[in-house]
Amino acid sequence: MTPERYQRLMQVLNKRQNNLAVVLENVFDPHNISAVMRSCDAVGIQDIYVLNSKIPRHKKWGSKSSSSAAKWLTVHQFTDADACITEIRKKYGKILTTHLSSDATEIYDMDLTRSVALVFGNEHAGVSDEIRALADGNFIIPQVGIIKSLNISVACAVTIYEAYRQKKKAGHYDQRNLPEPRFNGLLNEWGVTGEE
Repeated sequence: MTPERYQRLMQVLNKRQNNLAVVLENVFDPHNISAVMRSCDAVGIQDIYVLNSKIPRHKKWGSKSSSSAAKWLTVHQFTDADACITEIRKKYGKILTTHLSSDATEIYDMDLTRSVALVFGNEHAGVSDEIRALADGNFIIPQVGIIKSLNISVACAVTIYEAYRQKKKAGHYDQRNLPEPRFNGLLNEWGVTGEE
């Protein structure tokens, strides 16, 4: 590994955020998942949870839209909703779903600097009633057009870039965010040794 490559990977890991995750519930199109992965990598999200409780488990992601982002992320796959939510609760303070409803909070009015997992649902049905019942709240992306929804990968990108803006302003990217064991574990996974 070249010194330049080593420095680049260290810079990326130093920006990874330990308290922000994306959850995809029964997202059918692997290209949508891959596009989400690319956006997550771009803002320093390491963990993505892929829940397939109503559709078959994905065997691979759409590589063209991800630009190989999947190999740099930790993808947790689940087929049981309760098991997925239980695992997420161990690590994140809040679980928030995106759903068009009267009790939803606009993303620009939320505090996304806290520990949070953001749930995005199926392309057609959205987040299920089951997951919404297990979550701590609901958010929407404000829109003024005729069509009241965005493509899932676009909705995710808009949301996590708002999280990025808030976290950057709060200084979350100015210091290492990952705990030491996780940081070292990812270094090992990425093939980085201390000898470079």
